Amino acid sequence: MATDYDAPRKTDDELAEDSLEELKAQRANKAASAVDVDEVELAENLELPGADLSDESLTVRVLPRQADEFTCSRCFLVHHRSQLAKEVDGEPVCRDCA
Repeated sequence: MATDYDAPRKTDDELAEDSLEELKAQRANKAASAVDVDEVELAENLELPGADLSDESLTVRVLPRQADEFTCSRCFLVHHRSQLAKEVDGEPVCRDCA
């Protein structure tokens, strides 16, 4: 940002007043620009250009939990045994939740 070194300098009081006025103006701008958007309504109106996905279904191959995996009792995600941090009351807890 360019600085004009020839411009008269402001005192601390003037700087504080300018800062307060700028903050008030920013607050007013944010309040005026805030839009109440319903996310569900927004998602319903979202359309992909040129794509008709109305009769599409997702196909995902699901594998059962393997012998070297466990289900965390707090986040309920399946992790590898290397992620096991501790067991609380006999229930496994992963490193992320520990």
